[in-house]
Amino acid sequence: MNKCFKPKFTDLEWAYNQSHFDAWCEGKTGFPIIDAAMRQLKSDAWMHNRSRMVVSSFLSKDLLIDWRRGERYFMEHLIDGDFASNHGGWGFGSSTGVDPQPYFRIFNPLRQSERFDPDGDYIRHWVQELRDVEGDAVHDPYNRGAGEIAERNGYPKPIVDHSEMKYQALDRYKKVAGR
Repeated sequence: MNKCFKPKFTDLEWAYNQSHFDAWCEGKTGFPIIDAAMRQLKSDAWMHNRSRMVVSSFLSKDLLIDWRRGERYFMEHLIDGDFASNHGGWGFGSSTGVDPQPYFRIFNPLRQSERFDPDGDYIRHWVQELRDVEGDAVHDPYNRGAGEIAERNGYPKPIVDHSEMKYQALDRYKKVAGR
């Protein structure tokens, strides 16, 4: 409990940015698929397994926030919260667990969004600020020409740059993995 299954990841350098954590919890990260999933969790106390994987990877690898904060948040909010499943899922998503994704595998929220919500129906349902955004701009409104609509409706710009954070995460993981 509260430990990395792989001891080498115990010393991973985490960020403890409260505003980023709050944005993740509230579904206001500026990443539509993340925000949709977190808003669904807040509303329904449930989310699909794919969404759980994407938001856990995002918290631990894009925001560099300690996975245990997300694990605890899930246990406090999921109707189907089960310690073993939740702990295992967060170990997978953060690459610190018994059956982890390799630490260098970092889910790209945009690609996950396009692949698993190709028409944007899930996003439009849960992220009301983007309901008027047409086509594939719903996946990335500020970079696909729908920034004015998103901004007018109060949707936040992305709180981090995925490409930049990917490299920061890889550096931190490599340091403790001994590579």
